[in-house]
Amino acid sequence: MQTDGQTLPGVSYVMPVLNEVTEVRSAVASLLEQDYAGPFEVILALGPSIDGTNELVGEMSAADPRIRAIDNPVGSTPAGLNVAIQASVHPVVVRVDAHSVLPSDYTRIAVRVLLESGADNVGGIMRAEGRTPFERAVALAYGSRVGLGGTPHHVGGQAGPAETAYLGVFRRDRLFDVGLFDEGIKRGQDWELNRRLRQTGGTVWFTPELVVTYRPRPSLRRLVRQFVATGLWRGELARRFPANNGLRYFVPPAMVAAMALGIVAGVVGVVGAALHSGAAWALLGFVVPAVYLLFVVVGAVVVARRSGLPTLLWLLVVLPCIHVGWGVGFIIGFLTRTSELTTHTGR
Repeated sequence: MQTDGQTLPGVSYVMPVLNEVTEVRSAVASLLEQDYAGPFEVILALGPSIDGTNELVGEMSAADPRIRAIDNPVGSTPAGLNVAIQASVHPVVVRVDAHSVLPSDYTRIAVRVLLESGADNVGGIMRAEGRTPFERAVALAYGSRVGLGGTPHHVGGQAGPAETAYLGVFRRDRLFDVGLFDEGIKRGQDWELNRRLRQTGGTVWFTPELVVTYRPRPSLRRLVRQFVATGLWRGELARRFPANNGLRYFVPPAMVAAMALGIVAGVVGVVGAALHSGAAWALLGFVVPAVYLLFVVVGAVVVARRSGLPTLLWLLVVLPCIHVGWGVGFIIGFLTRTSELTTHTGR
């Protein structure tokens, strides 16, 4: 991809969409409102939605020729990304999520950084914003070290090479060089693609200049489902590529295993105390979940101290759901082939 300094490269926005009738309009609107001066197209890969999403996108496409809707019969995120990329025509591919709202300068900054850095992929910060006390609690968890661990694309950091990137602004030719997204990986496919880009001599670049608004899942059930599924696939990726996973990925499953062992030991201690046996010492096992609960309470109070009581109370629920859901999913995914499971989702 080359530019003479005057002609900007064309941009193709690619977005897989499945059951996102409440979010997709604002996500697409943020693309049409970009201040980027180069040519662009918006390609939405439509899965088999049942909530009216496809009908809404059809109306949007009919009203604006810059919006193209194509079929994604498989319905998964990587399949949708691949069919959209294959249908694209411009040298820069901007991945977009139906839950994300791009600021108007996003593409302009991303393309500039892509050209200046020589990177294959550029990404920035995912800034979660909620509209209800529950969603605000989820957003606080996303953006804090007690929630998702404080990775740069959640809390920020210095610009430079990175392991992976949120969403991603790619050189289209490099996507085809490495074989596009692995459709066998329903979650974490961005991390795995970035792994291939780096292994083939490319660079993944993080810049705090890019900030994307992300809308959290609106209910506890959907949040738990999201993190169990994410943990499942992270566990599988850890098993497939053991040398490429940092220690932080193993913290939630280690915590879950430690709490499970602590609770079992504590129950043994209760029984031992009742029977006046020598097993009463096992009551100390309850220290492990007690320490974790203290961590959650203190962390929630510190993070949500200015956010109001409803958000604080929800955060006390959200943090364990994220930690335990992710950790349990990781253990199952690490020990069991995720492709053989029937309960995970690709979204």
